[in-house]
Amino acid sequence: MFDTSKERQAMSEALARFDDEMKKVRTGRAHPDMLSGVKVEAYGQFMPINQVANITAADATLLVITPFDPSTIQAITAAIRADQSLGLNPADDGRVVRVPIPALTEERRKEIVKNASNKVEQAKVALRNIREDARKELKAAEELSEDIKKRAEKEIDDLTKEFTDKVESAFKAKSEEIMKL
Repeated sequence: MFDTSKERQAMSEALARFDDEMKKVRTGRAHPDMLSGVKVEAYGQFMPINQVANITAADATLLVITPFDPSTIQAITAAIRADQSLGLNPADDGRVVRVPIPALTEERRKEIVKNASNKVEQAKVALRNIREDARKELKAAEELSEDIKKRAEKEIDDLTKEFTDKVESAFKAKSEEIMKL
């Protein structure tokens, strides 16, 4: 019998990576994960922002960043401003950085959904690659009979469809969240 647990694990990891990417997508409401891709130059190297500061959502339109070391406040502000894909304009008062989240225009919402759909396609490609690797492994397994190979291939296809459907439903939910005013 062919064990598909390895493929299920790989597809689960691909889905988790996709979910992490979707958390970074801006929806018009303040969320600390929006800044997870920002790298801050601190102590002579680039570090993720969550390693140099605490990020909280004060309300739906404001992120508050409290640096662990006040000397990094300028670097945090510069790093957020430098990330053009975010389109944010932070302000600091010497102790904390406040990042107002501007309302999204209809055009910007559509652009964000389009960018998110690219991430969907990347996730689907990753799932298809896992399926193809499993099929190659099946073809190479000479000790398995043809009917076992056919059943295993159908099981792998069903698994791929299951995870593709999960990606699609997560994207649909995120799209609705983005387009909602």
